[in-house]
Amino acid sequence: KQPLNLLEPVNERVMPYELNAPLFTDYASKKRFIYFPEGVAPAKYVKDDVVLDFPLGTIIIKNFYYKGEQLSGQDKIIETRLLIHSEKTKQWETLPYVWNEEQTEAYLYILGKDVDVNFSKTEQEAPIHFTYSVPNVNMCKSCHINNKNIIPIGPSPMQLHRLNKGLGDVNQLSYMNSHQFLDKADVNGIEKIANYDNDTISIQKRAKAYLQANCAHCHNEVGSAKTSGLHLTYHQEDEYRIGINKAPIAAGQGSGDLQYGIVKGNPDASILVYRMSHTEPNIVMPEVGKNLVHTEGVALIREWIQQMK
Repeated sequence: KQPLNLLEPVNERVMPYELNAPLFTDYASKKRFIYFPEGVAPAKYVKDDVVLDFPLGTIIIKNFYYKGEQLSGQDKIIETRLLIHSEKTKQWETLPYVWNEEQTEAYLYILGKDVDVNFSKTEQEAPIHFTYSVPNVNMCKSCHINNKNIIPIGPSPMQLHRLNKGLGDVNQLSYMNSHQFLDKADVNGIEKIANYDNDTISIQKRAKAYLQANCAHCHNEVGSAKTSGLHLTYHQEDEYRIGINKAPIAAGQGSGDLQYGIVKGNPDASILVYRMSHTEPNIVMPEVGKNLVHTEGVALIREWIQQMK
């Protein structure tokens, strides 16, 4: 039996997975797993850009940690979030666990918790000290709500369509097929969402991928921010719905006295950039899970808006 903090799967029904365009969470590294229950039907393919329809009993596991945490020199695991497709309630349940200082155990914190963290983005950069906020159960639900139901956010086919070193450099969807975890036999034609860190890909695809990963779980036609009229999904082509020359539904502090979500060629006049660049309550976007500005993400969206004509 291995120590819990090694975050190693206990058997082959716990599959490590990675995403092409991951959600930013205060520069935390993540180890993700999906537990596929035995004796049930495999996950069902719906559409390339729709999260798989996982069977009851599925558990999606996300571990958040910082590499070489400055005070100890060791990786520091902050939290483990479980998304459980409950066989009892037939609904997805959210449970946040916080790790102890000894890194030997994680405990359920329904009300969330603030944790002091020191880390460096690179070896050359000075350490950053900040307070990491583990969300409470209701905050988890606010991001995962879709058409009044709690659903997973990340593992759609276009996000999972990639190689994974932890699986022996095998494509994750092919691996799921070979283990009877997925009901779609032909995965080769599935679209891949862009890796927004890969600067060989067009700025358009990278920016749209970033918005899909960080904004679209709320900003879609059935998400918690649907009334804003701002829909930031990867395949959204309507310029107005993306925010171009779109005035906010509810003006206020969050708009920074700016008029439109996006002003072509002018990121400084765009509310989208303004809200991404701040961490203050009533301004910050996303509203949950962010205490640090994602400098690289802001730079990407600024470049995208700058080149618009």
